[in-house]
Amino acid sequence: MLAIERRKFILSYLKEHGNITTNEVCRLLSVSPATARNDLNRLEKEKLVLKTHGGASLLELEDRKGYSAYAFAERQQVNLKEKEAITDAAVRLIEDDQCIILDASSTALTLAKKLSRFNRLIVVTNGIYTMLELKDKPNITVIFIGGIVTRESGCVEGLLGQELLSHINADYAFVSARGFTLEEGLTDFNIYEASLKKEMLKHSKKCAALLDSTKLESTSTANFCDAADVDILITDAGAREEDLEKYRRAGVCVERAAEESL
Repeated sequence: MLAIERRKFILSYLKEHGNITTNEVCRLLSVSPATARNDLNRLEKEKLVLKTHGGASLLELEDRKGYSAYAFAERQQVNLKEKEAITDAAVRLIEDDQCIILDASSTALTLAKKLSRFNRLIVVTNGIYTMLELKDKPNITVIFIGGIVTRESGCVEGLLGQELLSHINADYAFVSARGFTLEEGLTDFNIYEASLKKEMLKHSKKCAALLDSTKLESTSTANFCDAADVDILITDAGAREEDLEKYRRAGVCVERAAEESL
């Protein structure tokens, strides 16, 4: 079992039981104590669990204060210039009369603010703030994906919107992620939001990954898109050339946002 799959299992177990011991991780996943401890340490580093003597417990959202990955208002203020440059490049992929999917990321919200230039679009999103940004635009029809509303993150998650998505045939899905590597693809820390993103991508012809350079060569808990299924990866001028060249050699189409946009 891959490390990401083990960590998804641990988080699911914690959601149901509240805590888990290292011995339980070893027994349930058939791994060594060293591997179990490494998995729990990684989840603690991502502020998802609280390490306890001999195991771990689920870290409640209210205990995650200061963790900007969960506070949408804080995330909006991070890498502002990079998000502007990335979305300036992304908006050029969009054409009138298209249907596009935007995830609930702050980068997707930045892109949403640039859509007034089009005459007619359909936008499908699970982002609460993205929906609010677009709902009164006369040129845009907004389809909001229902689900469980999560505090602070400004999104809905879970698969309650699966039936709605089954009726969607989008031209592009614009998504962000916590990390990207060739081995793990696009990954996110929230397994439930990642599951919804996976469903969103199933109903889109193309996937555009909008990632600032700090997300490259980083991984998180749950995979939602393999590297081979990313049609274009747009990043900022701060990305390392050796990383981008490695992606290109593997067949990933990469665009670095123009430096003058920063």
